[in-house]
Amino acid sequence: MKYGLLIGILTIYGLLLAQPPIEKLKKASDLRQAVFDRMNQIPALGHSKYVNPFIGTGGHGHTYPGASAPFGMMQLSPDTRPEGWDGCGGYHYEDSIVYGFSHTHLSGTGIPDYADLLICPQVGTPALEPAYLQAGGYGHRFTHSDEKASPGAYSVKLPDANIHVDLAVTERAGIHRYNFNGTTLDKYVILDLDYRDKVLDAGFELTSSNSLQGHRRSQAWAQDQHFYFYLETNVPWVSAKEITENGRHKMLLKFPAETRVVQLRVGISSVDMKGAQRNLQKEITTWSVETVKMLTAQKWNDELGKIDFYTTDEELKTIFYTALYHSYLNPNLFSDVDGRYRGMDQQIHTLPYPESQQYTVFSLWDTFRAAHPLFTLTEQERSKRFLETFERHYTEGGDLPVWELSANETECMIGYHSVSVIADAWAKGIHAGDANTFLKAMQETANRNEFGKVQFGEEGFISFNKEHESVSKALEFAYDDYCVSLFAGMMENEAVRKEYENRSYQFINHYNAKNGFFQARKSGMWFAPFRPEEVNFHFTEANAWQYSLFAPHAVGTMIQLHGGKEKFVAHLDEMFTTSSQTSGRNQADITGLIGQYAHGNE
Repeated sequence: MKYGLLIGILTIYGLLLAQPPIEKLKKASDLRQAVFDRMNQIPALGHSKYVNPFIGTGGHGHTYPGASAPFGMMQLSPDTRPEGWDGCGGYHYEDSIVYGFSHTHLSGTGIPDYADLLICPQVGTPALEPAYLQAGGYGHRFTHSDEKASPGAYSVKLPDANIHVDLAVTERAGIHRYNFNGTTLDKYVILDLDYRDKVLDAGFELTSSNSLQGHRRSQAWAQDQHFYFYLETNVPWVSAKEITENGRHKMLLKFPAETRVVQLRVGISSVDMKGAQRNLQKEITTWSVETVKMLTAQKWNDELGKIDFYTTDEELKTIFYTALYHSYLNPNLFSDVDGRYRGMDQQIHTLPYPESQQYTVFSLWDTFRAAHPLFTLTEQERSKRFLETFERHYTEGGDLPVWELSANETECMIGYHSVSVIADAWAKGIHAGDANTFLKAMQETANRNEFGKVQFGEEGFISFNKEHESVSKALEFAYDDYCVSLFAGMMENEAVRKEYENRSYQFINHYNAKNGFFQARKSGMWFAPFRPEEVNFHFTEANAWQYSLFAPHAVGTMIQLHGGKEKFVAHLDEMFTTSSQTSGRNQADITGLIGQYAHGNE
């Protein structure tokens, strides 16, 4: 036996002895429950203790502090900001009112969506609308000193109502605990399906005196998102009132006044309510928040522990492991425990589970550069599942994903960088899906009549009068074409390899040798006046400086274009030493400037 394990067992045993006796617990399940509950009092072990989920919830970070399993379907988190760019994650550190706790959230995006099934506990006289919509509406004041968050768990005290909230999750389900701390006022829980997104269809079904289910179809970033849930309470409610007037979709549950603690267990699904029920019944069989918290914390320790980061600087460890934690929040599991999932054709399909899973939230312009290459090192089996998901996106939807969200293609951002993820994985020996299908999908996606692809393929450049962000699109299409060439080479298809290799060098057609920058053009004319620091609609969230080196597949060619290594290095140095002043339109994404290098964006 390893000494570390022995010490851990003895530590747990010592803590158990220090607690009230458990010999009265007759059932083995009760004993296991007591051990789990008391283990929770041990300080967090493993790498997850270095994670601070509140990092990124301020400024323009767009993250959330709530509970999620690694790559999990559910993100159970507080909601403090229902709209606005800095409310994309649903929470902002500057806020002091929490409107409730919803079950899906996006991390790090620049467009809001999700926040499905908002739940808020109340005491006294209940409110039916959130306080930001109606004076006296539901919502609670809170302070950060009363919040705690760790991987897979979140808690907060709501002082005005004297409610303590604890949340924990598995992959597809979550548990709420609302401790009312002895108040004699009536206790209520409101379920709100109207929160945030435009509702296309929604409703509830009561299934017993302590269980119900429901659905919501909504429109936001995802044009048609399907969300289903199944919910159980630890005590029966006194009444359940569905509010439907004025097009509302809410349910108000009233509990006995003497109730001290109300707990909810919630399963979710994109397939149907039966899938949500199965997900809950498979993943959470206890009413112990501590048990759920411990099991998910161990999953986080397993994932974060794949990288040992050595430093005596504890703050640096927190920064590193929190960044790694954020990297493992997405993509999200999208298939149920029975293998069913909603496809890009909006039909229900079934996979062999657990041999295969479907995923969603592929923010590929954001992730192809670094996150997916990291996954090929630390998440090789999951990377296979990602590639298999890409193949199904193509067979069900007609092309490879660009920015897929909940079985909707948003077409957000530029390029078709799924080919980069596929080629990178295959080059490293991670083979999944059918190679011939992938090559066919790559070619069809590269040549779709959209976003300037046809002009780039046929003429070798994109005219600024025909396509906005023309320079960035041309450069990124060139790189993606290289990825097609690379993959075709691995498949020993020489004709396709050569065709796309030639296309990949067409970025040269946007290079202006007189100033050393990639530049917008129309036929044979360069756009003028040209200022490399100007932020305009020829580039994507950037200017000419920030795109001046984007030919990662052809560094040698870039050196030649600049006139040799010395001139190339001089340009690279100047990018970091030149003035950080930009001109043109405001672009909030351009942050963390070191010279004209924008570390805060892709």
